[in-house]
Amino acid sequence: MNVNFYVTCIADVVKAGVAKNTVLLLEKLGCQVIFLEKQGCCGQPALNSGYTKQAIPGMKNLVETFEVNDYPIVAPAGSCVSAIKHYAEYFEQCGESQWAKRAENIAKRFYDLTDFIVNVLGITDVGASLPGRAVYHPSCSLFRKLGIVNEPLALLEKVKGLELLPIKNQQTCCGFGGTFSVKMAEISGEMVTEKVEHIAEVEPDYLIGADVSCLLNIGGRLSREGKNIKVMHIAEVLMQEGK
Repeated sequence: MNVNFYVTCIADVVKAGVAKNTVLLLEKLGCQVIFLEKQGCCGQPALNSGYTKQAIPGMKNLVETFEVNDYPIVAPAGSCVSAIKHYAEYFEQCGESQWAKRAENIAKRFYDLTDFIVNVLGITDVGASLPGRAVYHPSCSLFRKLGIVNEPLALLEKVKGLELLPIKNQQTCCGFGGTFSVKMAEISGEMVTEKVEHIAEVEPDYLIGADVSCLLNIGGRLSREGKNIKVMHIAEVLMQEGK
């Protein structure tokens, strides 16, 4: 199956390993990965801050980029996928009805990585192995906005040797929320501190998530508190193989 890969800004700039492992994983599962070089930022930071008009040029570029074929588009970040799936609403707000229709066609083809693997490829066991205890953090964009709740868990439960640990208030936001963490820094800081407290209580080896932004936020707090917990994106976990 031919698949477009949408790298996302954070994966491209900060976590290249996540992008690399996403591509390797898709190839391992039989996909021919296509990277369209004209892709750019989805505009989420501006959109979340209310600067819709300023985000429009970048949104149009993204729509045009992925109109060149009709293959599925896969991204390792639920927040970006969610933003793109709401493009049509933003275009309508700005009186861009024709672009709204074009955006709807693109949005239908966009998938979070875990959603694509489980619901399109029909795979839950990718042959991964990672012995240890882990906490999975369900990002707000993934499970609140996209309704992707069980797919990441289904994949992680099949990872050989990995034990998933429940924590208190597991589905509570980590406090990142994009520009929220900047505009409301004190509140955000308290939220991630509480999240880390609950994670540390169960003494896991790993913290796993499907959104890089949340992992950066929680991982930063874990590091500052001296917690020896390895932070991993699910794409990195699913590329782990037993020796």
